[in-house]
Amino acid sequence: MKKIEIIPIARKKSERRGISEEWNSPMQIVEGYGGRKVAHRRYIIEDKEYLLRVIYEEKEDMHVVVTAYLTSQIERYWKEEK
Repeated sequence: MKKIEIIPIARKKSERRGISEEWNSPMQIVEGYGGRKVAHRRYIIEDKEYLLRVIYEEKEDMHVVVTAYLTSQIERYWKEEK
C-alpha cells in the first residue's frame, strides 16, 4: 500500500469540514481532471447519504491528497458499474 501524504491546506479544510481521515479504503476510484484521481466513499450522516470525495495525485511511492469534501450530489459523481 502506498503512503498517503495530505498537503496542509487539504488537512485544514478536512478538519474544518469534519471529514475523518478514512481515505485509505475508498469504495470507488474514478479519473479526475489533470491526471488526478478521485476516491469515493459513501456515508450516512443524520439519516442523509453523502459522498466523500478525496482528490489526489498518484506519485511513484505515495498518494498526495489535494483536497477532500462531502457532497450530497451522489448521482452526479458516483459511477455505476457497467
